Amino acid sequence: MSEPKKAIVLQVRELCFGYPGQPLLFAGWNAAIGPGVTLVEGDTGGGKTTLLRLLAGELRGTGELLLNGRRLGDDAAADRRAVCGFNPRDEAFDALTPVGLMAALRQRHPALDEAACQRHLAGFGLAPHRAKPLYALSTGSRRKAGLAVALSTGCALTLLDDAAAGLDRDSMNYLAQALADFADGSPRALLLVCTPQPEALPLAGRISLPSSAPT
Repeated sequence: MSEPKKAIVLQVRELCFGYPGQPLLFAGWNAAIGPGVTLVEGDTGGGKTTLLRLLAGELRGTGELLLNGRRLGDDAAADRRAVCGFNPRDEAFDALTPVGLMAALRQRHPALDEAACQRHLAGFGLAPHRAKPLYALSTGSRRKAGLAVALSTGCALTLLDDAAAGLDRDSMNYLAQALADFADGSPRALLLVCTPQPEALPLAGRISLPSSAPT
């Protein structure tokens, strides 16, 4: 008896991309990403952030990206609703509070679960800082606010880059638990770039980028 076919949330076909004046970073690259948390690994400058930016639509390559069977790039509004990938360090968010960031991202992602976001803000220890603008927060606290929102969007594809930057031990422990909860039976996919990797994290898969990739 054959095993049941595994679900695929994101299919990457023949992805090609290179920065001007540099060799191709991705040359006919393929991947099939299922539900749950997939860890993206590779050397510094090996293309991890570039891959997430390509999947978020911030950079354009050639090839085909299919999210739950729908081709990304054909409908920008639908792509914004379905893919969560943003940089919490973006200066455009400076004047927003963590709660304001949640409200702003809910305009982009209508399925955002505000109760879950408030729970994550508390879990990351941000309850005393909910009314402070992001520019007044430390790098770690600003990162936590971004994680709290991203983990709550309900998007088919969530992209977390450099997720551990500035996090203390308690926050790393909470992140590990939040990711484990996300992975537990979720039909959605989350791509994670995180050093160090949270301990005992159940992974749906790993993507290892070649160490020879240019910056």
